[in-house]
Amino acid sequence: MSALTPELAAFVDAHKLGVLATVSAEGRPRQSVVYYARDGERLLITTQAGRWKARDAERTGWASLCVRGDEPPYPSATLAGPAVIRREDIGLATARIAQNVMGLGEPPEPQTDEALAAAGRVILAITIERVGPVTYIDPADQ
Repeated sequence: MSALTPELAAFVDAHKLGVLATVSAEGRPRQSVVYYARDGERLLITTQAGRWKARDAERTGWASLCVRGDEPPYPSATLAGPAVIRREDIGLATARIAQNVMGLGEPPEPQTDEALAAAGRVILAITIERVGPVTYIDPADQ
């Protein structure tokens, strides 16, 4: 069974920025504003391999993303689950995130894994296992 309702999936797809949360080696929360794309039950985030968010997710195997709407009453949803760092077959995912960033109708031509590796890019992929809290997305919340 999907963790995402159709309304929640539409909300996540309608936005392009979220706040990624990971856990530092000291056990403290760490947050970072990121662009993302959804691929079914996964959230895809492109980042540099050496960034704290990538290192935290690779070390702990977990991350969450909070997506917030820009208009009152400022709906939001937090999605969390296992996280992995992908270094192979990331061209299309990177292009889909670029599509969101640039507001394009279609994703740009994907780069090769070699080109992305040379630029130090990886994909942080979160499998959505937990949803919540969610505010002001379901009409019953209002």
